[in-house]
Amino acid sequence: MGPGDIYLSREGYEKLREELDQLKTVKRRELSKAIGEARAHGDISENAEYDAAKEAQGLNEKKVMELETKLARAKILEEEGIPTDEVLIGATVKLKDMETGEELSYKLVAEEEADFAQNKISVTSPVGSGLLNHKEGETVKIVIPAGTLRYKVLKISR
Repeated sequence: MGPGDIYLSREGYEKLREELDQLKTVKRRELSKAIGEARAHGDISENAEYDAAKEAQGLNEKKVMELETKLARAKILEEEGIPTDEVLIGATVKLKDMETGEELSYKLVAEEEADFAQNKISVTSPVGSGLLNHKEGETVKIVIPAGTLRYKVLKISR
């Protein structure tokens, strides 16, 4: 892992690439059309529609640059090559909450792919970073703003 590298699954990489394509094609055309229509309304120095469209265009271009930078720094994780003897990015971890006895499962991903609704947590989040490098059978204490979590690592898979 080099400094500045972003590790993504192939699916996450493709999702970012599709978002970039959408912003560069469809969204740019929509914003260009909106600017043209607002300009047609007369004096642009006092035209709120024009100002809003130009601001939206600037935000779109900023997002395009951010995505291009992320994709340029991206390294695609090939799950077959990742060991399953410890928790690493790309791992799916089955945990037991030592307080409640509840079993949980999380996939550790880069920030760009994190989606709590799909049980994908970032390796930079408190829970994700707390789980890194632990092995099956270990009990992990993770300090979060709401207190301390205690999990037992039941299984690590890809």
